[in-house]
Amino acid sequence: MLRTKITAVVVAAAALAMALAAVMSYRGVSGLVGDELERGLDDRADTVVTLLTADLSPPPRDDMTEQVVSAEGKIRQLSAGGTELPVSAADLRVARSGRGEAREDVDVDGTEYGVLTRPLPGGGAVMVGQSYEGAARVDDAFLWRISLTTAAAVALSALLSWLVLGRILRPVRQLARTTAHITTTRDLSTALPPAGSDEIGQLTRSFDTMLDALRRSRAQQQQLVQDASHELRTPLTSVRGSAELLQRARGRLAPEDEEQILTTLVTETAALDALVRELVDLATDRHTDEDPATVDLVTLAEDTAHRHRTRTGRAIDVTSDAPLPVVARPRALQRCVDNLLSNAVKFSPEDTPVTVHVAGARLSVRDRGPGIDPAERDAVFDRFHRGSRTQATPGSGLGLAIVHDIVTADRGTVFAADAPDGNGGAEVGFELPAEGSRGRRERGGSLVRPRERAQREARATCSGPGSGRTPS
Repeated sequence: MLRTKITAVVVAAAALAMALAAVMSYRGVSGLVGDELERGLDDRADTVVTLLTADLSPPPRDDMTEQVVSAEGKIRQLSAGGTELPVSAADLRVARSGRGEAREDVDVDGTEYGVLTRPLPGGGAVMVGQSYEGAARVDDAFLWRISLTTAAAVALSALLSWLVLGRILRPVRQLARTTAHITTTRDLSTALPPAGSDEIGQLTRSFDTMLDALRRSRAQQQQLVQDASHELRTPLTSVRGSAELLQRARGRLAPEDEEQILTTLVTETAALDALVRELVDLATDRHTDEDPATVDLVTLAEDTAHRHRTRTGRAIDVTSDAPLPVVARPRALQRCVDNLLSNAVKFSPEDTPVTVHVAGARLSVRDRGPGIDPAERDAVFDRFHRGSRTQATPGSGLGLAIVHDIVTADRGTVFAADAPDGNGGAEVGFELPAEGSRGRRERGGSLVRPRERAQREARATCSGPGSGRTPS
């Protein structure tokens, strides 16, 4: 559990810090105690020497023992019942020479003494021993107290960390419970807990953004299924009716009637095939995994126009004005231009040309057809929308929707407007970010942005499928 792991880390860090502080404090106090013992031993030795020089006896102390050692090594205790200190060679040297001093620690019957030997003015030396037993008791008491204090501080830090982390991680637990509920129930309408301004709040807002995208995606998928079922119903009904008529007639139809029914079957089957292909492209976006690259719009337009000239025999002109390279997915962008040209060829009279114009990072395709109603310039990029001026024209109603999805995925915008010269027809196209620039210019026509597109598709559940001017 995250709370337990973080608490363990916090307690470990606190325990390490307090242990270091305790060790440093213990060493510092031990040093101070040692210095005090040394000063006390020096003071006692000075006092004893002074009193003995004046033929006085030093007052006894419980933690001290004194003795006089002669140059021959004979020992005389200065206090009755005092502990006899062992005489070392250094002590004899001080007693014989009458100069210097000797310091050492000795063990007498299991008790450690600090011994200081100083010469006496009349010869010999005085040995003063100070017991470390009291200092050891103080040292042990300090060690136990600081250990207990450190343990109590660690326990208190663990408790406080557990309580505080529980409060801090409460939004995380709420978010985890909510996401688990969403995962179990698949209910994307479940609201996430309120988001604060900290990192957990940022995480919650990121989850909310992702959840909102999932809601829109599900709504779009449901709307696509509903629209597709509606659009498929008409050609399927026609195919079924024609097939049933042929089945019932069983050769009794006149040749011209049979030819008409077969023609209807072929036409509707071709329409079904085109519609299914468009639906698959729209639902899967086969070019999603394609890496963006630098694309020359003029070259792309020329290649696409050449293919359409060969296939349709129509006049397609490509013009340019200060073209700029753009960053986009090449094959997906080629599909966009294909759809735009198919649209223009379909809606233009056979004896009129279609014009592809590239200006900067903007590509537009102009036809000589009936044009687009101003109220429908945004809606033409909706799936299955059919404009009021093009109701009788066949098509799947998905071509411009595919253009919109591809262009907006590459951070571009799409537009639709009447031809600028006022001679009829429409101008439909897109604008992409130029290479080296993230800015996008808004030039002419009606621009459709991803957010506007998402808003229209979110409202699509309330408006049934329309009828639009898009290629088959």
